[in-house]
This record gives sequence, C-alpha cells and structure tokens, in this order.
Amino acid sequence: MDSDANAHVLDERGARTDPASGLAYWGPAVAVSLAMFIGVIDSTLMNVAIPSIVTDLDTTVTVVQGAISFYAMVMAALILPGGKLSSMYGVRRLMTATLLVYGVGTTLAALSWNVVVLYVGWSVIEGAAAAVLLPLTFTVLLVSYEGADRAKALGILAGVNAAGAAFGPLLGGAVTTFASWRWGFGIEVLIVLVALAFVRYLPEASLNETPTKLDIGGTLLSVVGTTALVAGVLLAGRYGWLAARRPFVVGGVQLDLFGASPTVWLVGIGVGVFAAFVQYERRVERDGGSPLVPVRLLSNGAFTAGIATNAVRSLVLAGFIFVVPVFLQTGAGYTAFETGVAMLPFSVATFVASVFTTGWRRFVAPKLLVQAGVVLMGIGVLALASQTALDATVAQLAVPMALVGLGLGLVMAQLIDMTLSAVDQRDSAAASGLLNATMMLGYSFGTAIVGTYLLRRFYDGVVDGVLAAAGASVSARERGALVAALETAAETATEGTQRAFLAGLTPAQRELLADVFDAAIVQAQRATLFLLALFVLLVLLVSTLLPDEGTSGGP
Repeated sequence: MDSDANAHVLDERGARTDPASGLAYWGPAVAVSLAMFIGVIDSTLMNVAIPSIVTDLDTTVTVVQGAISFYAMVMAALILPGGKLSSMYGVRRLMTATLLVYGVGTTLAALSWNVVVLYVGWSVIEGAAAAVLLPLTFTVLLVSYEGADRAKALGILAGVNAAGAAFGPLLGGAVTTFASWRWGFGIEVLIVLVALAFVRYLPEASLNETPTKLDIGGTLLSVVGTTALVAGVLLAGRYGWLAARRPFVVGGVQLDLFGASPTVWLVGIGVGVFAAFVQYERRVERDGGSPLVPVRLLSNGAFTAGIATNAVRSLVLAGFIFVVPVFLQTGAGYTAFETGVAMLPFSVATFVASVFTTGWRRFVAPKLLVQAGVVLMGIGVLALASQTALDATVAQLAVPMALVGLGLGLVMAQLIDMTLSAVDQRDSAAASGLLNATMMLGYSFGTAIVGTYLLRRFYDGVVDGVLAAAGASVSARERGALVAALETAAETATEGTQRAFLAGLTPAQRELLADVFDAAIVQAQRATLFLLALFVLLVLLVSTLLPDEGTSGGP
C-alpha cells in the first residue's frame, strides 16, 4: 500500500477534511480526551484524600476544602477568556503550552511541603490551565472532524467527562489507601506526558484567519461575575441561601448584611455584572470589535437550548457524584476504594453509552434520544433511593448505578454535538467557552444545592431523633439553633475530639446516638435522591426547548 494512502487532507487552517482512519487521524481525539480526563478527575480524585492531606501537611479540613473550592473558582472565572485563546493563537502551540503549565502545577502540588505550595500548584496554576484546556478540547474536535466522526469524537469526550468524575474517587481512594495522595498528582503528570505525545496531530493554525485581540473589558466583567456567582454558591452551605444562618465574619470583622446570607448578595452581584457583560459585548460587537462572547450566540435558539439543558444536566451529575459517595462512606461504612468500586457500573455505563450511541441519530431524532436518556437517569435515581440502606451491597447498587450511567451517556452523546454544531465554525471557540462556563456553574450549583440539602436533612434528623429520645419539646427557633450548633461542631471536630466525646458517654448513650445517626443519614439520603429526581425532571422540561431535528452529525 502507498505510504501516503492515509495522509490527511488539510484545509487552509490545518483541519482534517478527509474520512481517514488510524492513530494519526484520531490523534486529536486522544489528546483532548486525556486533557479532559485530568481536568475532570483533579478535584474528585483529591476529595477522598482530604484526611491524608490534613495529616501530612499538618493543616485542617477547612483549609484543604478551601483549596478545592479555590481551584473550582479559578477555573470557572477564567474559562470564558480561556476559550477565546484558540482564536488568537495556534491550536497546537496553545495546547502544548497549556499542558506544560498544567504539568508544572500538578508537579508542584505533588511535591507540596505546605499548604501554600498546594494552593499555588493546585488551585492557581492547575485551575488556570484547566480553564484553557476544557474549552479547547471541544474546539479541537469541532475543527478536526465532521459528520459522524465528529459525533463519535464528541461522544468519547462526553464519556470521558462523566466517567472521569466518577472514576476520580476510585483512583484517589486507591492511591491514598495503598500509597500516598501525592501519587494522585503524580499520575496526572504521566497523563500530561502521554497527551503531549499526541498534540503533534492537532492543527497548527488558530481558528481565525484574521488575528483577534482579547476583549479586556469583557474578560474583567466575566471574571468578576463568575467569581461572585461561584463564591456565593460555595458559601450557601454554611450561611444559607436566603436568611443568614450565622454571622458573616471576614478578617475578624462581622459584616452587617441586613439579616441576609452573603449568598444572596454575591449571586445578586454576579447576575448584575453578567447583565452589564451582555450590554458591553453588544457594544463591542456593534463597534466592529471582537467580543469575548458574540451576542449572536445568545440569539441562537438551538445553542441556548443546548447550553441550558447541559447546565441543568451538570447540576444533576454534580449532585449525584457528591451525595452517593458521602452516603456510602459516612453511612454504609465503605472505604474510599470500595466507594469507587460501587460507582464503577455508573462510570462504565456512561462511557459505553456516550461512545456507542452516537450513530443512533440516523434512526431516532437526537432530541428524543436525549429525553430517553433523561428518563433512564430518573428511573435509576429512584431505583437507587429504593436501595438506600446501611447494609446495601455493591451488587444491589449495580443496576441503579448502571441505569443512571446509561441515561447520562445517552444524553451527552447527543447533546454536546447538537449544541456545538448549532453554531458557525468561526464562533466555535466562544461557543465552547460558554458551554464549559455554564457547565461549571451547573456543577457548582449542583454540589452546593444538593450537598447542602443532604447535610441539612441529616442534621435535622439527628436533632429530631435526640429530642424525641429525650422527650423534649422546643420551639422552631431553638430547634434551628441546635441544628446550626451541630453543623458548627461537625465542621470543627477532629477524629480525636470525637473519640474523646464518645468515650465520655455511657454505652446506652453511645448506642442511642448511633441509632439516631444511622436513621438520620438514611432518611437524608432518600430525601436528597428524591430532590435529585426532581432536578432530572427539570432537565426533561428544559430539553423540550431543543430543536426537533439534529443540527449535524450525519451518518
């Protein structure tokens, strides 16, 4: 066979236009899938390693959780301007530079000798690099493939996205249990090196033939707006969503917020800044400039319906991968590694459905496939609620987990391609950035809303159980104060103080508390899964806005 038989036919920007096959042809998909994988597992991988990091670096749980939150905030704040960079610089050079920066950050995090170094390497450097990597992954696939190949590549990327989020706890639990949490970051370094080997297959040129400049005003507004939104959501668990559940203190100074939670103020500021952002972008576009997000994207019905559906889908996924591991470890007594094994059917099913159902649109409208996937997710969540018990086994959880994964994979296999294919290629970088930004906001809201609900229901159950056992009756205000006090104690208590507290109780008191805690966590988990089912229903409702016919992805 002629050695040039599989040579690629490139357009003027270096994108592939031929239906070739082989390693070189699928090299871009491999490179961006690896980049997506490390970006997604970064926070989930370390969630299960928090106790080990606390011990190793001689710090507190709150400080380490702050590193995770700051990572999410940096990434969310920079993701819109990060998506713009592929219109300014060559895609191959940009991917190479970003992976190298990410590698520096994760190496620094692996070698951390104190929490300051951990924050710099993980939260700042990795967070900033991930803000460029995530939108770039979708953009590369849009310019590298067409038709069914594009749908397949986006399906693989969607599968990697969801499976990586669930696989993170398994990998993190394994390295933490059998080696060290530092190996989690070390593994990311190895993945970066492998991804760099495939970067050479990416197109060299930028997405725009005419060089563009970064929209500084739009960037500042998007950073401020996103930071306010994410910060507000992160504070909701401690201070409440509307009325302040405790005083808001910054630097030892208590701020008077007129009885409202800081979440109300920050989310309000975020919404107001984004309203100004839209007006500013309109003016930049009207004056012939290069806006961070072209306003025409916001008037594209198919695209806006896609990002709205995907944002709510992200909320469901974030809530799911938060509450299930929390229950399995704190309630059912699973180790971090066992929790990862229990979630393996979800991960595998998500990946398989994302990869192998992209061609179904030849026979069924993509919108119907998305809605069928949403229904499967709902059935799986409700089935999981029915199996919620302290003695639940991995085998009992396998079918509900797989149903949620199959539904999620079916949704993502169609939805990402439908959304991004609805825009012109000239807007692909901005569209990818906006898709990822709304996805990140969905993750933040999902973790905050669902996580806060789970913990609040648990603390409510504990207080009600203790009061019922004592035969005591208190007012609603007193009960609320008890719940808040219990939350504060649970946030600050160490394992040593917990053991000391339990040692001071009589055997009967310890047994009573154990029974109360067991009943509270089961009831809280079931209630939270029912809340999650309502959010799945919301995804179904929003999906009715999707176009009835697919926008691309032919056979």
